[in-house]
Amino acid sequence: MPVLTRLIPSPVVVDIRPGALDDLACVLADERISHSGKLAVAVSNGSGARLKERLAPALPGASWYEVGGGTLDDAVRLAGAIKAGHYDAVVGLGGGKIIDCAKFAAARVGLPLVAVPTNLAHDGLCSPVATLDNDAGRGSYGVPNPIAVVIDLDVIHDAPARFVRAGIGDAISNISAIADWELANRVNGEKIDGLAAAIARQAGEAVLRHPGGIGDTDFLQVLAEALVLSGIAMSVSGDSRPSSGACHEINHAFDLLFPKRAAAHGEQCGLGAAFAMYLRGAHEESAYMAEVLRRHGLPVLPQEIGFTHDEFVRVVEFAPQTRPGRYTILEHLDLTTDQIKDIYADYVKAIGS
Repeated sequence: MPVLTRLIPSPVVVDIRPGALDDLACVLADERISHSGKLAVAVSNGSGARLKERLAPALPGASWYEVGGGTLDDAVRLAGAIKAGHYDAVVGLGGGKIIDCAKFAAARVGLPLVAVPTNLAHDGLCSPVATLDNDAGRGSYGVPNPIAVVIDLDVIHDAPARFVRAGIGDAISNISAIADWELANRVNGEKIDGLAAAIARQAGEAVLRHPGGIGDTDFLQVLAEALVLSGIAMSVSGDSRPSSGACHEINHAFDLLFPKRAAAHGEQCGLGAAFAMYLRGAHEESAYMAEVLRRHGLPVLPQEIGFTHDEFVRVVEFAPQTRPGRYTILEHLDLTTDQIKDIYADYVKAIGS
């Protein structure tokens, strides 16, 4: 009998624990990522820069590059700066924008990327995608997975609470995204990668069902693991399908229609997921999801992030245009403006204002 296997793109190292940052140099040497210590470390002028003083003595061979923001131009400039440095790897130290810039730059110059997030705002920390602002708005660029992910839970404890809450919304939205993938399979015969779906679903369920909160180390451990697993699920499937459905279409619509007012990615995805679950008739699941999001301080109604009823209706109406070719509950129902208004009013009554 033949033994059939497949290789799963994933990090060589996933180190999630309190104090992990103090062992970064040893981890990279022990795992043969960087014996020489020649590293290009991309940092923000915020959380990453504050950690430079702490880490620099343990990384004497590192060169430090401050990245201005999360644009394609920033990433291209970073790649240009590091390409002649003969480095072993690129380290992205900071929030999501810095890690995405470092991902893109590392891919451009052919170096492995070590992701060292300082918050847990979304699942991009281990995904094969770099999301960068460009002249057309915002683009997603395919890149290799990080070769290592190091998450120091002590650093995460010190991150702004809103960023960690956003990660909760992004992780929980996996559950809605998988429901959309299954819908596309039933209606259009779209193939589901069962392994990718299982990984993403269980990541979302682990966060949804956990009784702890953002002040608990064990909850942060589960959240960090869930975000890493979500990124791996996307690598397994070869696209963002395991973690992106109607929830993310709604998020993208907020960003495109109201670019100066949009909330955090995970906040919008969590709200979008709760509403999408209601759209598909899973009213009990929607109510429970909304209850959990509220417990963690996340929005479940648009006014909680500064949008009116009518603006949210416009967002839902526009959302399918953000991902042409993707089939979700929004495309399936193809709702009119008046239908969206009526269903939204029912949703508000169901979850309570």
